[in-house]
Parts: sequence; C-alpha cells; structure tokens
Amino acid sequence: MSIFADRMKNLGTETAFEVLAKAKALEKKGRDIVHLEIGEPDFDTAKNIKDAAVKALYDGYTHYVQAAGIPELREAIAEYISKTRKIDVDPEEVVVTPGAKPIMFFAILACVNPGEEVLYQNPGYPIFESLINFVEAKPVPIPLKEENDFRIDHEYVKEKITKKTKMIIINSPQNPTGGILTREDLKLIADCIANRDDVLVFSDEIYSRIIYEGEHESIASLPGMKDKTILLDGFSKTYAMTGWRLGYGVMRKDIAEKVTKLMINSNSCTCAFVQMAGVEALRGPQHSVREMVEEFKRRREVIISGLNDIEKIRCKKPRGAFYAFPNISETGMTSDEFADYLLNEAGVAVLPGTSFGKYGEGYLRLSFATSTENIKKALTRIEEAVKKL
Repeated sequence: MSIFADRMKNLGTETAFEVLAKAKALEKKGRDIVHLEIGEPDFDTAKNIKDAAVKALYDGYTHYVQAAGIPELREAIAEYISKTRKIDVDPEEVVVTPGAKPIMFFAILACVNPGEEVLYQNPGYPIFESLINFVEAKPVPIPLKEENDFRIDHEYVKEKITKKTKMIIINSPQNPTGGILTREDLKLIADCIANRDDVLVFSDEIYSRIIYEGEHESIASLPGMKDKTILLDGFSKTYAMTGWRLGYGVMRKDIAEKVTKLMINSNSCTCAFVQMAGVEALRGPQHSVREMVEEFKRRREVIISGLNDIEKIRCKKPRGAFYAFPNISETGMTSDEFADYLLNEAGVAVLPGTSFGKYGEGYLRLSFATSTENIKKALTRIEEAVKKL
C-alpha cells in the first residue's frame, strides 16, 4: 500500500522549473547557459513599491490580517478592476492570495465536481490541466493553432460546450503563445453560455498590462458576464514582483466566500506588509510598468526577427506577454528532442511546446524577459545548432 493518496497521481507540474534545474546543473559544471525558460520579468521591483513594504514593516504590518485581504488592498483592486475592465467591482468581490496560482486552485476546487467538463486552451499554462485532473474533472482541450493566430476556433468551442460543461478557462494575453482573444472570440463564449447559469468562465488576465498593440479586453466586461466570470490578476508580471507572491481574484460574493474559506483552511492570510506594497503598486506611479513594456516590445522585435532568419524555424509575432512560440517542426525533431539539443549542445535553455499540452508539439517557448544581449547570444547559438542538424 502506498503512503500517498491516489489523487497525487493526477497532479502535474511546471516544466520550467525542471529545465531551470538542469540548466543550473550544467552551469555548475562550468557551462555558459542562456536562460530563456523562466517566465519572469528581469526588471527589479520599483523603488516606491519596495519603500512601501519597508514602511509597512515598521508600521506593524507583521501580524495576521483578514483571510480575504487587507481592506485597503481590496479597495485598491476594486478601483483598479472597475476602471480597467469598465465594470463595477465591490471590495467584497475581491480575494487576495499569496500569488495568483491559489485563485486557480481554489476556484476549481470550489466550483468543479468530479466528472464535470472543463474547457481550457491547449497549448496553455500547464497548471490548469493539472488542477482539472486533480479534482477528477474531465479536461476538454481547445486547440490553439498557429494558422488562426493562436485564437480559439469558434465552431469547435460551440461543439465542445455540453450539458456537462462546468467551467471554461481562458488566458489572454496567453502563455505560451502570446496570442490574444479578440472581442469577437470573447463574445462567442459569452453567447454560448448566455442561458447557462451553471457554467463559469475563469479568465486568467495576469498579462493584461503586457500588450503591444491595442487594449486589453476582458470577458467580464461583456453584458451579463461579470457574475459568470472569475477574473484572475496579480502583481508578479506587471510590477516585476514574482518573488513577493501577491495575486488576487475578482468574482461574485458567493464564490468569494467559498474561496476565502479555502484561504482560511490553507494559508490563513496573505503576507500583510506585502499587501501594503500592493496598494502602492496600484495607486502609485505607473511609469516603471510602461518602461518595462516598451523594453519588452523592443526585445520582441529582436527575437522574432532573429528566429525567422533561422533556417527551418518560423515564428508568429506575439501580441502580448513576453514569450516567443516558434514552430520548429521542419527540424525533424520533436519539441522535447530539440529543447534538449539546444540545452546540451548550444547552451540555450528553452521549454518544449509539449510542456504546455499535446497541441504544443512542434513548438518551443522562449521567454524574452531577458536582456537584448542574451537574446542575441541565444539566437546565434540556436542558428549554429540548427546548421549542425
């Protein structure tokens, strides 16, 4: 008899951290590795945010606080989402968590039963499929295809929404493709469930501020969709605060109560002084965000142009986030094989597209949240490695 519960067999992982470990092991042996595998900004958290955290420490924010979040932060988030998504949000509809991931976990735990169906984008953030399997629901992948700019196929989605559908998970701007769902795409989903009070949309909008053309569109802003949407956002990407672990969900009050109960049973609360830094992030100067996104935009041009100049590789230009998702099928290698080849032979750490689901085969994910110098070095190494094939 195993000491582990059967449910643990259903729990997946994030390959990014596994590849990082392999890359670090090679570095210990003296290899020079260019890291394009981890999806986090290489910028430092802005000084005003760090100063706010230090002040909060000395002001006594070192104790337990409300499980759903400090009122000041919940109010700031409600104001921010109301303004950016053009909907009316009450602070009681906000739950603050240590990072945004708990919102994924808690929402699925609270709302999805075993056997119910959950639609999700594939390739997509791997934790979604992992959690669907963990609660013994049925994962229903929505293939994202290069020829469709990595948007959803409308007829396919309409066909896959059934009586057993309980949740539709969307991520826009999207990890790993950088694709963005248009208002037309969002409206299709909204129309499909217009008469279904038993279906929720989980909208992962963590990259909402990292967009290179146009403005962010949230499904929650469509008529009748606010109460059917669980919106996820956070501070890690926008404010370069990955290590601070600060995220949140916006949802109707009855769902927020269930999610808060899960917070009480797991984390008790989110770090108090970190929450006060979050207040400053939202209400303070935003120039650091704009500067970061402009730099990402410049790097995007470098990496996409460079990848498309390499024989046997082609790459769509991402409209958001900070990932390139090149097609490497002409190399004759699988995604896993080519990613391993680049790491071991070229010293470039990337992720195979299959880390994000079976429809990621034939692709790699490269993060351009690193310096232009590193990007150019990686491109040179990749080109040389392809020539050796």
